[in-house]
Amino acid sequence: MSYHGKLTIDGIGNMIVVTGGAGFIGSAFVAKLNGEGHDAIIIVDELGSSEKWKNLVRRRYADYIHKGAFLEMIIGNRVPFPVGAIVHMGACSSTTEQDADYLIENNFHYSCFLADWALAHGVRFVYASSAATYGDGGRGFSDDDQQTRELQPINMYGYSKQLFDLRVLREGLQDRVAGIKFFNVFGPNEYHKGDMASVVFKAFHQIRETGKVRLF
Repeated sequence: MSYHGKLTIDGIGNMIVVTGGAGFIGSAFVAKLNGEGHDAIIIVDELGSSEKWKNLVRRRYADYIHKGAFLEMIIGNRVPFPVGAIVHMGACSSTTEQDADYLIENNFHYSCFLADWALAHGVRFVYASSAATYGDGGRGFSDDDQQTRELQPINMYGYSKQLFDLRVLREGLQDRVAGIKFFNVFGPNEYHKGDMASVVFKAFHQIRETGKVRLF
């Protein structure tokens, strides 16, 4: 998929690219940027026929680019606007996804391409790791680098995230990128996540509809 848009960047400076910017956490991050007066933002996502577009209605940003078109820009080193930071929140976050090839391409390799480009161009790179990398918790929840190397995720999603964490350590990039591990996040704009919505979101609607919470 190719990108054919043009941006007028005079007077607005470097763009902040937010991948997954129409998603639950990504759109919340864009709202935070807007609240601090930033709207020089590029949303990178894959809307398809989902309801995620609704998360963008009240957001201010310069442009939306499909994730495939943005990857083409990155690989070809043809990003047509100045970038100040990439906040990489985009990923398949389904802990029940069984297609391992898809998860490695979408969650691991995509992250590698973005990180390599950002580092080569002196662009700040912040990415979403996951609490799923900790596995069953038997090895604790420390962020010590050596401990990270010993973690054993118990689902393919967690493993796809762990692969990138390990690459950061292997390449010695800890002081040049920042990874964030999210635990059971909940809040506005997660209505489109279906089975992957938070326990709080599900419980709220169950209580409102039936007066009870069904855990299993």
